Amino acid sequence: MTGTVVLDPLVPMVALALAAVFVALAVGLATWRRLSGWWLRGLAGLALLAALANPSLQQENRARLSDIIVLVVDESASQRISDRPDQTAAAIANVEAEVARLNNTELRIVNVGDSTLEGDSGTLLMTGLSEALAEEPQGRIAGIILLTDGRLHDLPRTPALPAPLHTLLTGQPDDWDRRLVVANAPAFAILGEPVTLTLRIEDQGAAPQTIGFVPLTIAIDGDTPAAFEVPLNEDIELPVTLPHGGINVLQFDTPAADGELTTRNNSAVVQINGVRDRLRVLLVSGEPHPGERTWRNLLKSDASVDLVHFTILRPPSKQDGVPVNELSLIAFPTRELFLEKIDEFDLIIFDRYSRRGILPNEYLDNIRQYVEGGGAVLVSSGPEYGSAESIYRSPLGAVLPGAPTARVYEEGFTPQITDLGARHPVTEGLADAFTDPDSEDDAPGWGRWFRLVDVIAAPEATTVMSGLDDRPLLSLDRVGEGRVALIASDQSWLWDRGYEGGGPQLELLRRLAHWMMKEPELEEEALWAEPTGQTMRIIRRTLNTETGEVTVTHPDGTETVLTLQEVSPGRFETLWEAPEVGLYRLSDGDKETVTALGPAAPREFEQTIATGDLLAPAVDSTRGGILAVSGGDIDLRSVRQGRPAAGRGWLGVTPRDAYQTADISITPLLPAWAFLLLASLLMIGAWLREGRR
Repeated sequence: MTGTVVLDPLVPMVALALAAVFVALAVGLATWRRLSGWWLRGLAGLALLAALANPSLQQENRARLSDIIVLVVDESASQRISDRPDQTAAAIANVEAEVARLNNTELRIVNVGDSTLEGDSGTLLMTGLSEALAEEPQGRIAGIILLTDGRLHDLPRTPALPAPLHTLLTGQPDDWDRRLVVANAPAFAILGEPVTLTLRIEDQGAAPQTIGFVPLTIAIDGDTPAAFEVPLNEDIELPVTLPHGGINVLQFDTPAADGELTTRNNSAVVQINGVRDRLRVLLVSGEPHPGERTWRNLLKSDASVDLVHFTILRPPSKQDGVPVNELSLIAFPTRELFLEKIDEFDLIIFDRYSRRGILPNEYLDNIRQYVEGGGAVLVSSGPEYGSAESIYRSPLGAVLPGAPTARVYEEGFTPQITDLGARHPVTEGLADAFTDPDSEDDAPGWGRWFRLVDVIAAPEATTVMSGLDDRPLLSLDRVGEGRVALIASDQSWLWDRGYEGGGPQLELLRRLAHWMMKEPELEEEALWAEPTGQTMRIIRRTLNTETGEVTVTHPDGTETVLTLQEVSPGRFETLWEAPEVGLYRLSDGDKETVTALGPAAPREFEQTIATGDLLAPAVDSTRGGILAVSGGDIDLRSVRQGRPAAGRGWLGVTPRDAYQTADISITPLLPAWAFLLLASLLMIGAWLREGRR
């Protein structure tokens, strides 16, 4: 219970002020006239003013409030390495015991975990502190303690601090860590041209003296890694030539060293999109036919294609007496194309080509070697493929996916997608745009072809389209490092001309070219993941009718086994919510891949050595302290505001003496009639004194 004197005027303050002026004038006039009772008149005026002011005694019934100490606990990923979880638990127990020892004091514990809403934002310790302070009355905050390794990433968000700020620092004095950093990596690179990446392997903290080199392994798309020895604590310029177009996943690893804090930052993943500067295509046309112009137009319509078209207009067997010097302006550089510069082409297309003595067997054998070394050949065959002059009956036949039987069918048929072709990425869903959804027949609605060369597909070849009586129409095969495709008809140009509704010739050619260029999205056996935020879409493409479970290895080494569901022929998927950012490895026993949510080494692991340097300015501004948890238990002491709030082994809190007013009562000191009576007596006294005189 506390009491204070307050004024509760009976009239407005303006009227009270005017009355005070009138009293002052009256007393002044009495003094000027030298009236002996002037002072009694003045006291009477004051009594009247007091009656109008109505002085009262205000009494408050107060309830004392407890002081609050806020403990912000850092539970981010860097706080879960080494013995820091045990240190954190021991420090919380120590603070709880010390707060319980203080009189009239409460403890508020706020946990700040990994931030996922803002991407890889790191430790948002000050954001958590701001939210905690916003929920408590500022007048009751007696102290703030941060239990952390000091690695926070939102220091500019430090709020106004109403009490001393302290830091309990986890970690050990002899902690050290080794990390791999990719300092520079482009998002795109041109195939065939080296791109330079800048890497660095560095030691942090109390690292042992390591002189010389450390191991580094590099793997592309989860293949067998290549091992190197690189210098420590130095920038490394690494030239890399991408093996294929599309996304290339480059994984860098350095093995764990004895005693380092964590291996989470010993790996890095870089995803570089390989693009082709130009697609160089060599089109070799044999006997002129209506589809020759279609092939040329399709290839020339793409601005990224450099086309060299070799057309045989006058085979050696044609003798018409026209002088050779009148047939062409320049000689076609066959030797230069097929011997010296053949490796510069990405794709070679033979369109109704037959052996007429133009290309000797030496050239064709060179093309076979070109395929086995990683090249691509597409054969669009006509009747000549089944004849004695067939290109199959040359050294090139050793790599072609179909052997001719010498039979050619000249009748209409509708090309069909085989069961295997429905799962192959070259022909998967190709007929969707030409199939009537209201029709009960699943046959594609594209136009017919009218010629089919009978071939026997090689045992290792994949037939994705069939023609008359289910005979092979489009067969694909891998030979050595290269790929080959055979179209057993020269009638595909009917689709381009729109005959009977046309067909997807351009899309089929595009997919064929991309498959032969080994684009990852056209691989028939592939495993990859498409991350969106923390959600990962895991996709397995296969020619088999079923696939096994996928094992996902987390950044911390734990594993999750997932079952995929078939969403379309040959395509199995599942959605999975990843628990944290970092590098994930996926494997189903046959295929392996890696993917990264955020960076492979998250921001939490860029710096892992505990330090109080970042928090020192904020702590010093409130005269707080930074103590290491490894130094033992701490004491909490009460200190006056403005005094140093930390010392050796102790931290200070400032009692706030906060209270809550339960009720208020106001009682006048004297009733108004008492003041009037007093004023009357004083005025009578002044009259009597002045009358006697």
